[in-house]
Amino acid sequence: MASISDNAVVHLVDDDEEVRRALAFLLGTAGMAVRVYESANILLDKLDVTQFGVIVSDVRMPGIDGIQLLQHLKQRKVNLPVIVMTGHADVALAVAAMKAGAADFIEKPFSDEVLFGAIQSALERYDRPGQLDSEAVATARARLATLSDREKQVLGGLLAGHPNKTIAYDLGISPRTVEVHRASVMKKMDSNSLSKLVRMTLQAGNT
Repeated sequence: MASISDNAVVHLVDDDEEVRRALAFLLGTAGMAVRVYESANILLDKLDVTQFGVIVSDVRMPGIDGIQLLQHLKQRKVNLPVIVMTGHADVALAVAAMKAGAADFIEKPFSDEVLFGAIQSALERYDRPGQLDSEAVATARARLATLSDREKQVLGGLLAGHPNKTIAYDLGISPRTVEVHRASVMKKMDSNSLSKLVRMTLQAGNT
């Protein structure tokens, strides 16, 4: 991890003990300070908001889930970035999380590099509030404007969390055609991941 993370604390929230242990070990071996919480309630009770850091939380948890956690943090004016971990089929939840203020989301199962990259990016944006925001919005809008009407329809289906077959049925086209349009959307938006695509679309104010 880069130096920006050296003094950061990762607050890890997951109700699965094995996941907590594995991720805490992974982050610890990367030299990061980690605090683990088995529920969002415990995090809210013990969180030190004065310390530089990032929250990494599962989205599906008993009690307060990831979306509700974001809402509680907003109400308390907690300014730490939040990364939400989602299941592969939870695209709609991921979009909802980012609309609720999440800095990013990562889909399980994810690689070590994806987790480290998400944490690093979130900390960098937190450390430079507002920097390059207007440029990012302008870039997102310009790229979105290059999409065809059909590509925008496919993008809408993706952001709604629909699988290719459902999007194909709704649009009256084949799943293979949806795949082609989806690949074109990712290329035109310069997005190598669904999380980046969602972030750019939200920045463009298109959802």
